[in-house]
Amino acid sequence: MKTNTANEKQIHLKKLCGENGVFSALAIDQRGALKRMMGENTSPEQIISFKETVSEHLTPYASAILLDPEFGWPAAAVKNPNTGLLMAYEKTGYDKTTIGRFPDLIDDISVLRLKEKGADGVKLLIYIDIDENDTINDRKKAFVERVASECKAEQLPLFLELLTYDANISDEREFAKIKPRKVIEAMKLFSDPRFGVDVLKVEVPVNMHFVEGFATSAPLYSEEEAKSYFKAQSDATSLPFIFLSAGVSTTLFLQTLHFAKQAGSRFNGVLCGRATWAGGADIFKAEGKQQSEKWMKSIGKDNIEELNQTVIQTATSIYE
Repeated sequence: MKTNTANEKQIHLKKLCGENGVFSALAIDQRGALKRMMGENTSPEQIISFKETVSEHLTPYASAILLDPEFGWPAAAVKNPNTGLLMAYEKTGYDKTTIGRFPDLIDDISVLRLKEKGADGVKLLIYIDIDENDTINDRKKAFVERVASECKAEQLPLFLELLTYDANISDEREFAKIKPRKVIEAMKLFSDPRFGVDVLKVEVPVNMHFVEGFATSAPLYSEEEAKSYFKAQSDATSLPFIFLSAGVSTTLFLQTLHFAKQAGSRFNGVLCGRATWAGGADIFKAEGKQQSEKWMKSIGKDNIEELNQTVIQTATSIYE
């Protein structure tokens, strides 16, 4: 029988967000995307080595690191001991053989096994179109419920990552017009206690490339309109929520966090990947591990420290 588990989730959450209750977490659970970044001829050993490089040199400045069980355990072994460990549970990508972008779990992994190897939390990613038919979305709801039950049994916090799409729209500009509603309604749905989510990992509610003042082409949203969407997103959930960087530049991501703060968003931090370390992947590919390490110690360190400063200025503590 397990004992003293009443506050076990809170203990793990505290490890992941630190004393100030703000998540300043580093994401490098990419698998397929990382291979595409580094080149299709990149070996599994090179992917493992790059993740180790990121973990060793950047986790001293992160509240947590998000890794994957397929390539990430060596990187977990070299992380800063004070940095929390979040592990992905889903396979990379989604099932392309059927309609619905269905997720799947890594075959030889369970929440129990992740916990036994030192995880402080579990991340689950789903692609969600709130307007897709009920048969598809009900299957995704059950998928989340199933993982949440595992997390509850093991007293590990569940971080649910929501990536929105529209089944009938592939054009970026057209999707940007409807993205705010897609993001906000998905957050509302999975904030229901039945899904057992502890922290939502979400996109910002607008495509910042189409916001007045940020757009390089004709804007789709005025500044006030965009701010209203950030505020509506924040009001849509009582759960802690953190922003993902979605592959945008470091500069734009930092600007977005300030914009969110000005809009009245009470987001609780970030789980940021490529905006921090993408340049190091290019160096690793072109010049090797040693040069990539130099990049991490200089530009990578500067990136994450600048991000940390911005998060302190803009995010809300989960303890408030």
